[in-house]
Amino acid sequence: MSKKAGGAATSILKLLVPAQKATPSPPIGPALGQKGVKSIDFCKQFNDRTKEIQSETPIPTIITIKPDRTFTFITKSPPTSWLLKRAAGIQKGASKPGSQIVGTVSLKHIYEIAKIKQKDPSLSHVELQSICKSIIASAKSAGIEVKP
Repeated sequence: MSKKAGGAATSILKLLVPAQKATPSPPIGPALGQKGVKSIDFCKQFNDRTKEIQSETPIPTIITIKPDRTFTFITKSPPTSWLLKRAAGIQKGASKPGSQIVGTVSLKHIYEIAKIKQKDPSLSHVELQSICKSIIASAKSAGIEVKP
């Protein structure tokens, strides 16, 4: 994705990076290297920013690279599916959603996940109840039963 700004292009990269574990190896190194950015600079900043998050938690990251090869990045909350699987204590979702139940979560889990997701800028204006309904739907599609 590129945006033209006064003749020069600004690039946007979307990566899923494990908290505290960013390294210059693939996929980060090559993705940033193609844009002329030193991946070690990003890795240091990312690892510092995610030091309060449990190690290995996947963090969706959007990196904006300017024409002068400087960059900024924002981090979002972990994917809903990852949070649900962790809450249910399972490694992967159902192979046949709807007909197979591979784990269960409580409404309290759903509420806690919704509070995490509501911190994302794109969901900050959405009511908690609506986020909960969306998470319940995600749980069902992963074969995770929601119990009161």
